[in-house]
Amino acid sequence: MDPYTPRTRPGGRKKNLGLSAKEYTKITGTIASVRRNRQLSDNIYEDPDVRVHSSRENRSKSHEPSFIAETSFVRAPLNSRVGASASIPKMKGKGKEDVLDNLPVDIQEALILEDLLYVLMGIEGTYISHHPEYSPEDDDPLKGILFVLSSPLDSSLRDLTERIVPLGTYYTAISSFVESRSHLDFGLVNHALCAAIRDMLKDYQTLLSQLEHAFNTSPQFSLQKLWFYVHPTVHTLSLIYQLILELATTDDDDASSSSSSSESDPEQAARDEALGLGGAKLKAVLSDMKKSTSDAPINVKGGEVLTVIYERMQTMSGDPTAVKVYGTLLTAAGVPYVEMLRVWTTTGRLEDPYEELCVKESKFISKGILEVDYTDEYWERRYTLRDGSTLSSKRQHTGVPPPRTAGGRLPGGACIPPLLEGWKHKFLLAGKYLNVIRECGIEVQADQKDMTKESLSMEDEKLYKFIEDAYTHANRTLLRLLLQDQQLIPRLRSLKRYFFLASSSFLTHLLDLAHLELKKPAKGVSIVKLQSLLDLALTGEDAAFREDVRVSIASSGLYEWLLKVISVSGVIGGEEGEGVPDEEAKKDRDREKDDKKPMLAIDALTLDYNVKFPLSLVISRKTILRYQLLFRFLLHLKHVEQSLASMWIEQKTSPWRRSVPNHPEFEQWRLRVALLRARMLAFVQQILAFTTFEVLEPNWRALEAKLAKVTTVDQLLRDHVDFLDTCLKECMLTSAKLLRAYSRMIVTCSTFALYTSSFTKSANQALAAVESGDGDQAMNKRWEFLKKFESNFNHWFKVTLFH
Repeated sequence: MDPYTPRTRPGGRKKNLGLSAKEYTKITGTIASVRRNRQLSDNIYEDPDVRVHSSRENRSKSHEPSFIAETSFVRAPLNSRVGASASIPKMKGKGKEDVLDNLPVDIQEALILEDLLYVLMGIEGTYISHHPEYSPEDDDPLKGILFVLSSPLDSSLRDLTERIVPLGTYYTAISSFVESRSHLDFGLVNHALCAAIRDMLKDYQTLLSQLEHAFNTSPQFSLQKLWFYVHPTVHTLSLIYQLILELATTDDDDASSSSSSSESDPEQAARDEALGLGGAKLKAVLSDMKKSTSDAPINVKGGEVLTVIYERMQTMSGDPTAVKVYGTLLTAAGVPYVEMLRVWTTTGRLEDPYEELCVKESKFISKGILEVDYTDEYWERRYTLRDGSTLSSKRQHTGVPPPRTAGGRLPGGACIPPLLEGWKHKFLLAGKYLNVIRECGIEVQADQKDMTKESLSMEDEKLYKFIEDAYTHANRTLLRLLLQDQQLIPRLRSLKRYFFLASSSFLTHLLDLAHLELKKPAKGVSIVKLQSLLDLALTGEDAAFREDVRVSIASSGLYEWLLKVISVSGVIGGEEGEGVPDEEAKKDRDREKDDKKPMLAIDALTLDYNVKFPLSLVISRKTILRYQLLFRFLLHLKHVEQSLASMWIEQKTSPWRRSVPNHPEFEQWRLRVALLRARMLAFVQQILAFTTFEVLEPNWRALEAKLAKVTTVDQLLRDHVDFLDTCLKECMLTSAKLLRAYSRMIVTCSTFALYTSSFTKSANQALAAVESGDGDQAMNKRWEFLKKFESNFNHWFKVTLFH
């Protein structure tokens, strides 16, 4: 019967599996070629040949498996051996040892050569089989299949065979890695790495086909020649095998740690049940909360893959083969990473579907938030680095994934390749600058046309020059947009005019027009009326951007708000720590007193300024808040100065200038009132002059000089914020002790000015008492009332003077 004709089996599969006719023909042909070339006697091989022929013929007829049961036979003929060997138990003991043990060395070499060609393709052979403990279901395919010699072999052949057999393990592991890492979840860098490894495997498969051809056609082909040809490949595949083992082990460690952390604790479950937390709905809610708070395991992808390859290449830098192999893989795997980097730095678009790049986008932060909420940090939080680092080492962004191990590298895209570690802030800023321009509706055109067409690689120095050029181009483009198209400098000058009272005639006009409205409580004032009065005050002036200035009413007092901010941010110095509890107690008592009486509109009045994107990056809500704090401070000083000046005008009337020789105590009292008013007015005018001429104006000139030479947008933002912070600090609004002293003094002055009419009334009463001759009975009360103001002012003046 034809051995290839399908036939039914009378019983189950036998333990002994014979050779097919094709295998038998191949082996006998090899034996015949060995006979012809080495001129061996027919008598020497007669018995073994007949024995092998008869035994294999018998086993072939009685135990040959039907290939109909092996569905892979038609698709891949070589795989039919895998199926047959997997489903049929191996021969054990002397039954199999007889096949090679009693054969001559030449025949052993021929048989083992054929088996090796199968094993090199990852297919189990007849005499080289899987390890006894190997299980396809339990063992990790990424560690490869371990092959062992299952039959005794001549020692000279065994040594060479054991050197070649690991190639089968390497090949199966690498093939499994390529197959598993080709899924979408592993990202483009893994895909590129798998493509590069697949190209190397193609060369390996080409080598195997050539070796098989030599085995079938060349009588001189031997095991020694096979080792000679595959020896370089063993080292190459071992290097790739070590790499994929490290990548796979990192994945397994991360998955096991996440699974162990997510395992349910029976004691905790019982405790929850006892507390009434065992309901199904509540469990579902709690599980959702856990899922949202716990970090899912991150695959080894993106920058982490490049980092692993680079670190292995550096570790094995003394091996030229390792440097060449890992260098080739690093270049190939870095192509999609470099391409994403190129698109980001030249167009401002972040095309990172698998979160492999070190730049992260927070899509929930939009430019509209910038005009509403001053706590938002669009510039800093919209696009950030996944490792959380910033240009300022004092702070770090949230949302950074935990490292693989304590002190180890970050997972996935958060791991920045060492080659780009020093450039990460530059390519982050380059893309951010261009993204701002794109969001303004302006088409970004890269001026590096020749460079973008040229291929870039991870180890190429041209990549660093490309990043530097892209950073410079993005800086220049956005600076031109802000300074020229958006008129940033005129905008800042208008802010100085309105908020720093560079031309305060409009404020004097506004205070005169709205004096009745500003005496009302802050909660009852009409903002619409104040806005119309402000527009009227600005009408007669040549004020740029006056349509963007708006009136606003603050919800809390200036000094209370500043003290609250200072106490939270910890600006209080160490030498002031001893007096903090008493001062805090006084502050709390004073706040309670202030809460009892409503805040007047003049104390809550402030200005607001509307700007559109992208100017809102520079003139953000945070910077406008600083402008408002300085404006309220200056407004308070101006208002107190104006009140004391009105008091001076009031005290030029007859009750204050009339001579009363019969009442010297009254004349002394009038002089003391005038002296205290003059001291207060001089103090307020000195503070106002110091703030405007010694702080605001010099710092503004310094800012203008910096803006004339600024080269980067971040430097522009930093200079602007530093200017405002310096002004706040030099105006003594950031020191708790100074602020508390100045606020008390200024409040004392404003309260003293409020009693102008009361002092005048007291003076008229004293004059009337003198004229009636009854005597001035209320003089002691006048002195007592005046001395309260004097003692309070003198106390805080000494605190300020000796600070």
